[in-house]
Amino acid sequence: MNRSERILMGNEAIGRGLVENDCRIAASYPGTPASEILASVADFAAETGASIHTEWSVNEKAAYEVALAASYTGKRAAVSMKQVGLNVAADPVTRSTYLGTKGGLVLIVADDPGPHSSQTEQDSRLFALFAKLPVLDPSSPREAKDMTGEAFRLSEKYELPVMLRPTTRVCHARQNVACGDPERKDVRSRFERNIPRWVATPAFLPELHRRLNEKLDRIAEEEAFYPRLVSRGGEESRRAVAASGVVFAHAAEILENGGFSGKTDLYQVRLPYPLNRKFIGDLRKRYQEVLVLEETDGVIEMQIGSDFVEGRNTGHVPRLGELTPEIVEKILREFLGVPGEAPSAGQGKGKRPSLCPGCGHRAAFFAIRETFPKGIFPSDIGCYTLGMNFGAVDTCHCMGACISQGAGFYHAFAQDGPGFPSIVVTIGDSTFFHAGIPPLINAVSQGARFIVVILDNGTTAMTGHQPTPALGIRSDGSRGAAVPIPELVRAAGVRFLRECDPYDVERMEGILKEADRYVRSAEGGVAVVIAKHPCIVGREARKGQPAYRMSVTEECIGCKACIEDFECGALVFDPDADRVRIDGTLCIGCAVCVHACPVGAITAEGEDR
Repeated sequence: MNRSERILMGNEAIGRGLVENDCRIAASYPGTPASEILASVADFAAETGASIHTEWSVNEKAAYEVALAASYTGKRAAVSMKQVGLNVAADPVTRSTYLGTKGGLVLIVADDPGPHSSQTEQDSRLFALFAKLPVLDPSSPREAKDMTGEAFRLSEKYELPVMLRPTTRVCHARQNVACGDPERKDVRSRFERNIPRWVATPAFLPELHRRLNEKLDRIAEEEAFYPRLVSRGGEESRRAVAASGVVFAHAAEILENGGFSGKTDLYQVRLPYPLNRKFIGDLRKRYQEVLVLEETDGVIEMQIGSDFVEGRNTGHVPRLGELTPEIVEKILREFLGVPGEAPSAGQGKGKRPSLCPGCGHRAAFFAIRETFPKGIFPSDIGCYTLGMNFGAVDTCHCMGACISQGAGFYHAFAQDGPGFPSIVVTIGDSTFFHAGIPPLINAVSQGARFIVVILDNGTTAMTGHQPTPALGIRSDGSRGAAVPIPELVRAAGVRFLRECDPYDVERMEGILKEADRYVRSAEGGVAVVIAKHPCIVGREARKGQPAYRMSVTEECIGCKACIEDFECGALVFDPDADRVRIDGTLCIGCAVCVHACPVGAITAEGEDR
């Protein structure tokens, strides 16, 4: 085998592991910290000549179901997502552990302790326990790659899906990783009908549940997944640390380099659920004190279940937040009775995030707020959540919820009489495909009256510019069939549909007013406005739009209204001159900020190419 080492990001290492282990179908919906996995599969497949179908599915549920059906044929398949995406895929995942698989099926769920870029800090290992799903917990990019192969083999041995659960610090770390040629098995697709298994009405489920429990019992006895004793605290040590994931890597480094030598035994738990039964018994017999270090909840601690165990559940380890090396060292010092102070993380105060200069979403939000200063503004997950900075986002719950919440607000206010407030929902184009269509159908069919603004920038911008179905581009760059958003909107029963470029603020405001009149008319219902402007971070977007020479005249009175209401990074207040100036290194010349100055001091001249 041709082998070499490369410096790979954790997500790239996982993608390489899928390619090398003969994965034939890989599906995903983008979400940080998991986004780069599928893109890496496509890249490495092209590089090595491996035959793999890759796809950006419309959501995580669809992605899982595609991979699951592929595994029924005997092919190896994988699906990747972030932890909140697992909520979307929960229905098929929980069912599939009962029914099982044929070809190896690996479910990669990237958790986000902290959280860094998520709306929850949930621990997918608890979901695995709930769903009776074996889960592997890598501590480094190299281990994440190796575990993809182990996950496939474990899946095929027990005909069960297996979860691989990297966290942000593993997904985005870089490490030297051994790379080899892809394994190529001569596997032909074959599906065997089996009604009691693949259809499984309730009459068959008790027997399937019994078999599932037996499989988990056998996995819990696998010698290969007995936690590794990495370092010893002496032959008669009565104290142990059991750690998993990247927290294990922190603990191992601290114990080796921090003057803790000989203080405790250290175990790495690679399979936190189901936890090895013999290991649990050995801990209880051998040790008087056990510290469990894990993110984010007490999954290992709960399975050990003894009063000599300290961890998340007992409060000896913080019950929320990321376990950084500084926090781990503090915990270890307290557990081992070693004096001294752990180093400070030393984080400074950050600048609040804002939309990019020239972003079409900013123009849309400005028009919405100016048109409906007393409106209610449900929104969703994406770059455009930053509309909260402009006072144009009031709620943000989960993917697609904004449309359902818009309906809920309407029905609640409509009970009080005809004078309901203007309700303007904002949702991105990718989010609309992901989870916006069913709630739009529901709102129309239930007679709700509000405005939906679909912020169409032609990409999944926040997670790395993956294509949406509207573009007709597949994950490997090949052409597919485009699915136009306007046709979906009309098919959902919407009778008022308008499109405009939000850069044209006056026209956008006019369309919003027209939409509001329709919503309140006798024949009114849900009105949809598609605010369409390409993401300006894209390579081609700025080539197709004018770039004006922007300036601030002497008329500026230093009121800062443009900065506070428009919040473009290119608008900077100069305290010495007591006026606003334009940072030419950031300004792209979109000229939308002209509308944000109450005294007309911002001007746009000609077209600067």
